Amino acid sequence: MNAPETGILRHRADDLPFENSFAQLPPAFYTRLQPTPVPAPYLVGVSASAAALIGLDLSEFAKEDVIRAFAGNRTLPGSQPLAAVYSGHQFGVWAGQLGDGRAILLGDVPAASGRQELQLKGSGLTPYSRMGDGRAVLRSSIREFLCSEAMAALGIPTSRALCVIGTDTPVMREVPETGAIVTRMAPTFIRFGSFEHWFYNDRKEELKILTDYVIDRFYPELRSAPDPYQALLREVTRRTAELMAQWQAVGFMHGVMNTDNMSILGQTIDYGPFGFMEAFDFKHICNHSDPQGRYAYHMQPQIGQWNCYALGQALLPLIGTVDDTQAALEIYKPAYANKLDDLLHAKLGLQSKQDEDEKLIDAMFELMQNNHADFTLFFRRLAQLQVDNPSADAPLRDLFIDRPAFDAWAAQYRSRLRRENSDDAQRATAMRAVNPKYVLRNYLAQIAIEKAQNKDFSEIARLLGVLEKPFDEQPENEAYAALPPDWAGELEVSCSS
Repeated sequence: MNAPETGILRHRADDLPFENSFAQLPPAFYTRLQPTPVPAPYLVGVSASAAALIGLDLSEFAKEDVIRAFAGNRTLPGSQPLAAVYSGHQFGVWAGQLGDGRAILLGDVPAASGRQELQLKGSGLTPYSRMGDGRAVLRSSIREFLCSEAMAALGIPTSRALCVIGTDTPVMREVPETGAIVTRMAPTFIRFGSFEHWFYNDRKEELKILTDYVIDRFYPELRSAPDPYQALLREVTRRTAELMAQWQAVGFMHGVMNTDNMSILGQTIDYGPFGFMEAFDFKHICNHSDPQGRYAYHMQPQIGQWNCYALGQALLPLIGTVDDTQAALEIYKPAYANKLDDLLHAKLGLQSKQDEDEKLIDAMFELMQNNHADFTLFFRRLAQLQVDNPSADAPLRDLFIDRPAFDAWAAQYRSRLRRENSDDAQRATAMRAVNPKYVLRNYLAQIAIEKAQNKDFSEIARLLGVLEKPFDEQPENEAYAALPPDWAGELEVSCSS
C-alpha cells in the first residue's frame, strides 16, 4: 500500500529497506557500534509528516518494540549503526577532532525525494564523545524535534525529526535532567568539518574519497564540470548563502554556527540554542554561551561566509590553486544579497523592484530596531495595511512606541505601493503566504517542555500541529501567535544540551 502523502510504500519499522552508503566508505571515516540501551523508554512525540516522508506507518509507534528501536535498545533489521568522525572550528577556534559524540547513524532509507538517513541523537557514548556522556536531555530534544518540523513547514532547508523517545534515566547537566533520544533525518549529515578533518590531518586521499562520495551521491550533475571540486565548493557556497538569507528573513537564529554544524547540502542542522527573533534587535544573541555575540543575528551572514572559506581551505588540495578556490567563493555575497532582496520584496508584498526600495527597507529595519517591534507580528500584520485606509493600521501601529515614526514610514510604504498600483486584497493574500503567523517562540517550547517533564505530552502534539501550518490563520489557535509574556524574557538557552 502506498502512502498518499508521498507515493512511498508504507512500511513497518522492521521492514524499512535500510542501506548505509556512508558505511561503504573506508573504516577511517567512522566507528561501527551499537547504541547504548536505556531503561523503560516511552514515546514523547512523533511527526506524522516526517514518518510519511519515509513511508513509515504512524501506527507503528503504538508498538513497544518500535519504541525500543528508536530508543536504541533494539537494532532495526538492515541498519548498520555507526558514528562518524569529523573536526571543526568552534566559535572561530580550531577544535581538532570532534565527531558524532552522541549520535549514531542507522542508515538511509527511500524517501519522497531521494533517500533519508536516520540518526539517533542521544544514543550513548561513542569514540568521539570526548568529555561528554553521549546523551541528550528531554528539553533540548523536544526543542530540536519541534524546530526541525517548524522549519520544514516554513519552507527552509532543514533536517527533519521523526520522533522523540524519553527515558527517566537522569542526565547530568547544570542540574539532573530527564534523558531523551531524538531520531533525526537528512539526506546526509556530512558537514564542513568532515572535510576539515582530513585537510588538517594532511590526508589527501581520504579527503578525495569523501569529496568524490559527496559529488557522486548528492551533486552528480557536477561530475561533468571542468573542475568538479571547484564546482562543489561554488554550489555549497551558493546554497549556504541562500540559507543564511532565509534565516534572516524569518528571524531565525541558529546560535552555534561552528563549521561542524554546517551541512554540506546547505540545510539547517544541529539545532541547539536556537531562537526566533521577537522584539527586534539587530544584535540579538540567542545563545547564552556566546557572550561575545559571534553568532548574533546580524553576524549570521558574515559567519556563513567565513564557514564557506573554511570549507574552501579544506578543499584547496583538490581544487589546486588559491585563485580557483577564491573564484568559487565569490558567489557568496551576490547569492546572499539577491536571495534576501527577493525574500524581503515578497514579505513587503512588492511585485516589482524599484530604485528607492533599499531606502524603504533600511528605514523599516531602523524603525523596528528603535521600537523593538515583534519581528513575526510586524510582517504578518503588515499584510492588513490598506493603501487608502490608515485607520486599518491599528493592530500594526500598536507594535510601536513611537507612533509618529511608524506613521511616517507607513506613508512611504503606501506611496511605494501606489507606484505599482498594488491591490490590497491580492497583496494581503500574497504576504500571508510568505509571512508566518506562527513560529516556535521560546516560551511556547518551554510550556511544552515543562508539561512533558510531568509526562503530559499533549502540548507537544498540539504545538506541532500549529507549527505545521505556520501561514494559516488558525483562529482557534490565536493564542500561539500572541506576544510573549513577561516571564519569557527570563528564558535562556545555551550549549549545555
